[in-house]
Amino acid sequence: QVQLVESGGGSVQAGGSLRLSCAASGSIFSINVMGWYRQPPGKQRELVAVINSGGSTNYADFVKGRFTISRHNAKNTVYLQMNSLKPEDTAVYYCNTPLRLYTPFPVTRSWGQGTQVTVSS
Repeated sequence: QVQLVESGGGSVQAGGSLRLSCAASGSIFSINVMGWYRQPPGKQRELVAVINSGGSTNYADFVKGRFTISRHNAKNTVYLQMNSLKPEDTAVYYCNTPLRLYTPFPVTRSWGQGTQVTVSS
């Protein structure tokens, strides 16, 4: 099974930007839906954004207009461009593969290590 590894997190001030990458160990061409999730401190894991093989996307309301998900099949990578970051965006960010675009859970893979994003005010 293709493994997913997240990277690109870090510490930024409010209003800043980060780009997260989810690199697959193999081809993502056959993976229909890929998504980004996050788990804020003390809270449950939640959907951030998903994208399917046709490029259709679905975003959580709290990131609409600020975050953009994209996929580059030739590079076997899914990206999350995060702009206008807020302190409440602080979380560990994960990528995974839900079954459908509008059904973020359950996911089809074990959760990886994730990448920490910390936004200071």
